[in-house]
Amino acid sequence: MSTKHPIIVITGASGAGTTSVMKTFEAIFNREKVKAAFVEGDAFHKYDRAQMRDRMREEMEKGNYSFSHFGADANLFPELENLFKTYGETGTGKHRKYLHNEEEAAPYKQDPGTFSDWEDLPEHTDLLFYEGLHGAVKTYDIDVARHVDLLIGVVPVINLEWIQKLHRDSASRGHSSEAVTDTILRRMPDYVNYITPQFSHTHVNFQRVPVVDTSNPFVSTSIPNADESMLVIRFANPRGIDFPYLLSMIDGSHMSRANTIVCPGGKMALAMQLIFTPMIWRIMENAKKARNR
Repeated sequence: MSTKHPIIVITGASGAGTTSVMKTFEAIFNREKVKAAFVEGDAFHKYDRAQMRDRMREEMEKGNYSFSHFGADANLFPELENLFKTYGETGTGKHRKYLHNEEEAAPYKQDPGTFSDWEDLPEHTDLLFYEGLHGAVKTYDIDVARHVDLLIGVVPVINLEWIQKLHRDSASRGHSSEAVTDTILRRMPDYVNYITPQFSHTHVNFQRVPVVDTSNPFVSTSIPNADESMLVIRFANPRGIDFPYLLSMIDGSHMSRANTIVCPGGKMALAMQLIFTPMIWRIMENAKKARNR
């Protein structure tokens, strides 16, 4: 952690909805005039699209059917931790972009599925904002989470997460249901070992729980919408959280535990605005004081 150069992280699996959450934070940053350095987790994959395809084929030929983007062998965990450490100390660091599609790749005159060159983060930013798979990852020699000032997990229940991934990959990437199902199965060991443990290190978790039948996600014809869901918000440390205020502002909310609010799924953006705006105020005020010493 660094008071002077704070880091905010949104972490969650592919298809969990972290990108939508990022838009809420962008709105907060714009309103509060916070200049953020944005970092995408995909930029810290080890292999580009073609290389990953080749590595997966090689691993399968060796009998390893669980090699995936979720695991340590396919990611640059040391480089990610070094970025967080360096930014916390100096407010600078190196990053790059993963170019997902033609639109993102065009300005760089590169093919989709490749990386841009490493470059310096923008100068004079107020904080670093990371969104991706591994913002709280810990291994025997890497501890990314310890550098983060505000760590948020986005964790739909697993069947909902699978439904979101199935529909996203089928609609936007042209993958068949069978191909997406194979991906889910291949990633499962790394999901258990590298993704799930992160949510024990987060400061706040947002878990969307559908209230419609998702018992077989692989035949679902639609994604449960916000009004067909409840949102479980868990605070690792409830000290200082004004629960009476939050309950009064979020219609239909109640507390299920001393550190947990439950509210309608459609209130997620409002809940995030109410919860995180004062946290960002405090982070920025503390950073300003630290920089002026």
